[in-house]
Amino acid sequence: MNLKTTRCAAALVLALGASEAALYSDEGMWLYTDPPRRQLKEKYGFEPSDAWLEHVRKSSVRFNSGGSGSFVSEDGLIISNHHVGADDLQKFGDEKHNYMRDGFYARTLEEEKKCYDLELNVLMEIEDVTDKVNAAVKPDMTAEAAFAARRAVMATIEKESLEKTGYRSDVVTLFQGGRYHLYRFKRYTDVRLVFAPEQQIAFFGGDPDNFEYPRYDLDICFFRAYENGKPAKIKDYLKFSKTGPTENELVFVSGHPGHTARSLTVDELKSQRDKQFPYALQRLHGLEVMLTAFSARDEENARQARESLFGVQNSRKAREGMWGGLLDPKIMAQKESDENKLKQWVADKPEWKETLTAWPTIAASIKIVEENTLTNSLLEGAQGFSSTYFHIARTLLRAADEKSKPSGDRLREFRDSNRESLELGLFSEEPIYDNFELAKLTESLTWFAGKLGADNELVQKVLAGKSPAERASQLVRETKVKDVATRKKLYKSTPGEIQAMNDPMIELARLIDPEARRVRKIMEAQGEIKQQAYAKIARARFAFSEGTTYPDATFTLRLSYGTVKGYEENGKQIPFQTTFKGMYQRSDAHHNQEPFDLPQRWLDAKSKVDLDTPINFVSTADIIGGNSGSPTVNRNGEFVGIIFDGNIQSLVLDFVYTDTQARALSVHSRAILESLRKVYGADMLADELTK
Repeated sequence: MNLKTTRCAAALVLALGASEAALYSDEGMWLYTDPPRRQLKEKYGFEPSDAWLEHVRKSSVRFNSGGSGSFVSEDGLIISNHHVGADDLQKFGDEKHNYMRDGFYARTLEEEKKCYDLELNVLMEIEDVTDKVNAAVKPDMTAEAAFAARRAVMATIEKESLEKTGYRSDVVTLFQGGRYHLYRFKRYTDVRLVFAPEQQIAFFGGDPDNFEYPRYDLDICFFRAYENGKPAKIKDYLKFSKTGPTENELVFVSGHPGHTARSLTVDELKSQRDKQFPYALQRLHGLEVMLTAFSARDEENARQARESLFGVQNSRKAREGMWGGLLDPKIMAQKESDENKLKQWVADKPEWKETLTAWPTIAASIKIVEENTLTNSLLEGAQGFSSTYFHIARTLLRAADEKSKPSGDRLREFRDSNRESLELGLFSEEPIYDNFELAKLTESLTWFAGKLGADNELVQKVLAGKSPAERASQLVRETKVKDVATRKKLYKSTPGEIQAMNDPMIELARLIDPEARRVRKIMEAQGEIKQQAYAKIARARFAFSEGTTYPDATFTLRLSYGTVKGYEENGKQIPFQTTFKGMYQRSDAHHNQEPFDLPQRWLDAKSKVDLDTPINFVSTADIIGGNSGSPTVNRNGEFVGIIFDGNIQSLVLDFVYTDTQARALSVHSRAILESLRKVYGADMLADELTK
């Protein structure tokens, strides 16, 4: 995804500091504990009440597979994006059932398909635990000791909260360590698929139209949450609007943006620009080639790899756009200007001068991180061992070691408060395909050897005298972790009992584990050093902006806002919404050829649907990856659309906000209802949404 224009660096933001600009634009991924009341009141004459905020918050859902959603009926019905639900659609499929291609609709509760390992979270309570976390870290501690102390106190807080409330409890780091909040979530693990359209209409236009606008995508998917074997009874859910939004209307987005880097120092941004993005793109290109070749062999291969290939292509295109933003000299000049303003403000305040040490501390830490990033990515990040079997094997190996330790001393993923979520994934009955695992593992072992060199001692031990293809074949054929019953047995075993299994995949995990843990420890220590430094900067920035700021995205619930409006591009006015008529015209213009081919049922339904029905619309709401599936709501808290993408100009939002051309894309609520009734014959589902 290359940027078509660099005009996306808004003139207003260039002229003002980010926090000051936020007062006049629609910038911000705001905490529910600190919503932008003043900005909304001054600009739009609207001030959300506490009851409004609580209702929207408790209607919002986080998909732990990645993405957002919302409750839309009192009977546990949830809407998200098709591409958020694609992981589950893929797992349900087999040689006779291709739900990604053909779609799915359960006409009765009995036909709803239970997801293998999907966990949904609803944020119920928030508590500020900053003082508790910081009190555990003493000034004279080494970085390693400080990290261990912080990890231990966070695990203790989470465990005590879980035992007291029964809610999943996560301590969330905000403002790069400036604050720590305890989030308590209600978990739903009995989740069932209700409806999904064909991927071809959910992703109409395919890769050529990805991150583009105008768009014509019905990117939706419905699930239902169950409790005690029955549909969950939900108090807070979003009423479905039959009319949707109008032009220039104020709308809100409540979702879980994954990651932004707006508060990073210039040194860290340059490190991402010059080191991280080039490496990531090289890796993604290699994966895309492998997945494309695997898919081309036959239809079943294509079905098995479809969701993975979509994810890789989407990530590749997104990162190309982000990298383009960092390569834009205007954006980097803005970042340097903003940083210098803050440094000058700090230098002029005797009580804040000590903060000036934070920038060189971060710069020094970045160098150490850069020296260890490749090894960390290959080993701890397992980029050299891309196989579901490997991840299972390493989890079993490490669980045997970690479970004997106090919760606060374990690797973070093995803490007591995360046990149920970890076991949900580990014991999943999802189908795993040996041929696909073999292709992934062969490619990743080749990548591993290529990056470290064939003569590297660890590479030689990993390959064990074989080629990457031969070694991958042996590992996939001989591992015993394919069987869920065996996993459950090994999960309860001691380290010695696991070693006695003599499983080749577990032994591979054991072989690299000392080096993986060593480099992970380095990265964790440097993360602690940077976190302490960033916390100083965050406190100064908060004072500098007089509280009108928000933390970078952390895949936790945020509230954004904006207006429904189009924009100008290359002298042409781009409309705020598209229609079914435009969708059919776009398909006709490409002679209904892939990726602009419409599913047959859409061709058959053309005479039935209202062609003037809006399908997609854009707004200035501040979103990023992870917001996929977020509800778009109006002042009344009604569901008027669902976020599914941003346009090409929005990809710089990782680093800087602009509303000149950057737009958030939503599926229109009217399109959803019209499609369910006129195309899919899903009247019962439409009735549930509108009753």
